[in-house]
Amino acid sequence: MSGTRTQPAPDPEVTAPAPPPRRGGSASSRTGLAAATLLTPFFVLFALAMLLPVGYAIWLSLFTDKLSGLGFDGPHSVFDGLGNYLDVLKDEAFRDGFWVLAKYVVLYIPIMMGGALALALLLDTALARARRFFQLALFLPHAIPGLIAGLIWIYLYTPGLSPVVKAMESGGFGFDFFGPDGALPSIVNIAVWEWLGYNLVIFYAALQAIDRSMLEAAAVDGAGNWRVAFSIKLPLIRSSVFLVLLFTIIGSLQLFTEPLLLSSSGSAVTSTYTPNMYAYSEAFQINDYGRAAAASVLIALVAAVLSFVVTRLSNRKGAQA
Repeated sequence: MSGTRTQPAPDPEVTAPAPPPRRGGSASSRTGLAAATLLTPFFVLFALAMLLPVGYAIWLSLFTDKLSGLGFDGPHSVFDGLGNYLDVLKDEAFRDGFWVLAKYVVLYIPIMMGGALALALLLDTALARARRFFQLALFLPHAIPGLIAGLIWIYLYTPGLSPVVKAMESGGFGFDFFGPDGALPSIVNIAVWEWLGYNLVIFYAALQAIDRSMLEAAAVDGAGNWRVAFSIKLPLIRSSVFLVLLFTIIGSLQLFTEPLLLSSSGSAVTSTYTPNMYAYSEAFQINDYGRAAAASVLIALVAAVLSFVVTRLSNRKGAQA
């Protein structure tokens, strides 16, 4: 026994050595690096296409061109603070443009959203036939650029050229599409024709996402198509309805192409018919870039406020539901 050595018992408090760290860092750091790599192009493009132009517009809006001395040196830019904003707000033409937009929205939004919802509900019913054909046929007008669509409709509005006007006159119904009372409905008609199919696709996709078992249970309980549409389908696509409403309001504030085309055809539409046309006129006809930038910033602020109101209303309705 004298030649044997006893091994000491291992200390239970001594922990095993930690494994060597893996190469490349932890999983969370690798995930963060991948996310940053994928998001960097978006933020770069967002800064170049959105933040820099907005910042430059705000910068321009703070300056105005004035003549120095006797004016022989030409105009030079001087800091004017909020002077351009006050001048734009005092201009009756700019304020009248918002009244035109208000009347446009009152006509356009109910017709466009009501028509898109009605057609989407019709396509979603089991009675609908050739759904793919009607989806494509109704969406195709949106694929046509707004400039081309406006030119087509101006041709259809022009007396002596349009077969539509000729047919209306032969039926004893005369209507001046370019007159003071007809210009706004003419613009609304063009906008509805362009955007009805686009919003129809949004509503139809939302309707297709509804659980079919709910609709089958309603049918078993004896609910008809009208009851299912108004009591089940429409409440379930409320978020899509508010989304389309938000986009429509923002798009209405940007109304420009259609009235601009009508203004060049001898209609009652003036060069400052809408706020966007006012900004365009100030920039490229009067060459007052400070006032044009101020008008653009004011339009953006109105759009932001309306977007906030619609979003809050949507969230409140969603919470109540």
